[in-house]
Amino acid sequence: MAEQRYTSEHEWVRMDGDIATVGISQYAQEQLGDVVYVELPETGRKVAPGDDMAVVESVKAASEVYAPVGGVIVEVNAALADAPEKINQDAEGAAWLVRLSGVDGAAVAALMDGDAYRAYLEGLD
Repeated sequence: MAEQRYTSEHEWVRMDGDIATVGISQYAQEQLGDVVYVELPETGRKVAPGDDMAVVESVKAASEVYAPVGGVIVEVNAALADAPEKINQDAEGAAWLVRLSGVDGAAVAALMDGDAYRAYLEGLD
């Protein structure tokens, strides 16, 4: 399995061939608390790094999810519409948000690896 990379906004991205799977980190879902709603984008939409891509709402707050890299949204995790709580159960696995095509592999490689992200989180305390 490809290594996940992370942003300072707590999104993760994992490449599988030429498709990038994107979601929010375990840390992000812990900060949000119980997720009650997920607003996913339309497929076919082109996003640039930093673009608003989705919204995750919890009992505490609504949080924008930003595109960690640019690409075209080719798939959304429709299962989250009926079961947004899956984000609390498996944020960095089955509860991915979108899949992107046309992603620059160098842009993914430039994101934080797991060790760097953990060090970043320690700096937030």
